[in-house]
Amino acid sequence: MIIKWLENWCENQCDGKWEHGYGIRIITLDNPGWDITISLDGTNIELPEEEWKLFEKSESDWYGYKVSNNTFYASGDSSKIELLINLFKNKIDSGGGSGIDWQL
Repeated sequence: MIIKWLENWCENQCDGKWEHGYGIRIITLDNPGWDITISLDGTNIELPEEEWKLFEKSESDWYGYKVSNNTFYASGDSSKIELLINLFKNKIDSGGGSGIDWQL
């Protein structure tokens, strides 16, 4: 399961510093939806910059992401939390290349 993968990934980054100044933030949006921010500073991972990419079928079926300053940002509708975490996993597993964009 992707949540277990994220738990393990986070635990592996914790070194007494990363978890205090960086880390993972997952919050809800009011439209409704999800917003994820994952800082890669202090890890051995560097992702190339990517401008915001939005994939939208409708107001209630959408997601987008970007990478800026070695931080992964993603947002999506209320059914996209698993997709957003999988997108992050794909980005780091592929070495940050464009990899697979998870289409709607």
